[in-house]
Amino acid sequence: MKKIIALLLVLVLTLGCFAACNKETTGKSEKTVVTIVVAGTFGDRSFYDSSKAGGERLAKDFTELDVKFVECNNENHTVRMQNAAAQSNIVVCVGWEFYDIETVAPEYPDVKFIWIDNETSAPIPNVLNIVYAQNEGSFLAGYIAAAMSKTGTVGAVGGEDSITINDFIVGYKQGAAYFSDATKVEVNYTNDYDDPAKGKDCAKVLHDRGADVIFQIASKAGDGVFEAAQEGGFYAIGVDSDQKYINDAVIICSMKKEVGNSIYDAIAKIAKGDASQLGTTWVADMSNGYVGIGYGEEGATQQIPDEIKAQVEEIRAKIVSGEIKVDTTRN
Repeated sequence: MKKIIALLLVLVLTLGCFAACNKETTGKSEKTVVTIVVAGTFGDRSFYDSSKAGGERLAKDFTELDVKFVECNNENHTVRMQNAAAQSNIVVCVGWEFYDIETVAPEYPDVKFIWIDNETSAPIPNVLNIVYAQNEGSFLAGYIAAAMSKTGTVGAVGGEDSITINDFIVGYKQGAAYFSDATKVEVNYTNDYDDPAKGKDCAKVLHDRGADVIFQIASKAGDGVFEAAQEGGFYAIGVDSDQKYINDAVIICSMKKEVGNSIYDAIAKIAKGDASQLGTTWVADMSNGYVGIGYGEEGATQQIPDEIKAQVEEIRAKIVSGEIKVDTTRN
């Protein structure tokens, strides 16, 4: 009997060792692999960094997830998306540039895709599109800019003349006009999302035209807007994340577009076994809390009077209720 037990123990140990060694050899993870692929690069302190923060929070809260990150550096989006799909269970494509998802996703039917900031032309069973009502938050930013302006002229620096960037701008213009029809809005584009020098030059041009509050919508290039504001003595408005911490002396607020939180919530739902949103487009807007205005952390310098903040809250409620219809380029 003792010999049989000893033989069984040896067998169990041998099988255990084989399994462990095989796992080590193949390198395959038993976890659900999530790869977040960004069209540009991290370090913008807004759009892409927000997505990374969401992924890092997922990795911390869900031990069954193995979260990876890939930068496209504004090139080879399709190849990097395919590479991620070949090694992942869930692929998050951050940026409008991943339009080839319409042909790539059907090639990987067992992989779940999430496309951030754009949507497929028709529903695809394994793709969740997440688009944002940035026009709504930008309406509030425009109202604040106009209310804080002393010249009656405000500005916006966009990363490019595109549907998504212009969705910010139409809301911004409408919000400025809501404060006063006399408000003038000057706009130009960096045609670049990575070079702060271009953002700075664009901001200087707008300031020369009289703009004393400028909204940056240019990712990392928008850092140059903040530099120009510091040097030129005017105000700036941040984008996507609450950017006031970067320079709270000149950044009076930010139009928040909660990319990281939306990614977190979508994947957390899938991790809990609910993939019902696949094949649909989810609009993250002001009503569900993913779009709004940030005034910085507690203790940050505040330039905007409480009276204007109260007005902004009233306008927010009117947008959510539908009393105010915000213009958009998305339709």
